[in-house]
Amino acid sequence: MKLDFERIDRVIHERGRLAIMTLLATRVRWPFADLKLELRMSDGNLITHLRTLHAAGYVAQTKEIIDRPQTSYALTDKGRKAYLGYLAFLEQIVKTGQG
Repeated sequence: MKLDFERIDRVIHERGRLAIMTLLATRVRWPFADLKLELRMSDGNLITHLRTLHAAGYVAQTKEIIDRPQTSYALTDKGRKAYLGYLAFLEQIVKTGQG
């Protein structure tokens, strides 16, 4: 079986963005502060990755005021589909590698 590695979603494939997508897949919504704490990323690094994911249409951003301004992030339908497709392709790679 020949794999087309051009199918790897380069937006998701970067380590930090893959970690973000994986966390976002586990809950409906994640506050920025919780993502930062869980991933142990700096504000700048996290926001840069979130902006890339948002620009690709994979992540939605919600701003609200609960005691203070708070920004939360969630996967869009497009993002969930892309993430699941990415995982399926990784499974194909693993199966192929196992012979």
